[in-house]
Amino acid sequence: MNLREYRAAGGIVLDDAGRVLMIERWVVRNGGLAFEIRLPKGHVEPGETDDQAAIRETCEETGYCGVEIIGDLGEYLNEFILPDERVLRHEHFYLMRLTDPIRGEPHFNSPDADEARFTPRWAADLADAEAQITFESEREFIRRAIKSTT
Repeated sequence: MNLREYRAAGGIVLDDAGRVLMIERWVVRNGGLAFEIRLPKGHVEPGETDDQAAIRETCEETGYCGVEIIGDLGEYLNEFILPDERVLRHEHFYLMRLTDPIRGEPHFNSPDADEARFTPRWAADLADAEAQITFESEREFIRRAIKSTT
């Protein structure tokens, strides 16, 4: 089995009302259709810092580009098995504040890109976001955000 290892960075974005920006999509997983609710995040590109990647990925996946980092939520090593490979993803998340509530179009390279399937979704607050998020690693970062804001 092949091993793929990479860095990813993303953000937990809060607006002025304390709502949390997330993304949702339908995806084919294990031969079936699955609904996911996630935090915006993606690969750290060569020559890019984690914080730059987190802001870029948030903009690309949600269309909300007016964000600023207000805290560092640290890293988490996420390990999972896909049908043909084992993946080690070093995830780094930041607490962010929405600075511009105007949403532009999400940016992606082609209509088939992963980002093309994402739709922004707002949770009422961090606790609501934790309850909705699909993946445990992302719930961990939401719990870190809750601790850092209380």
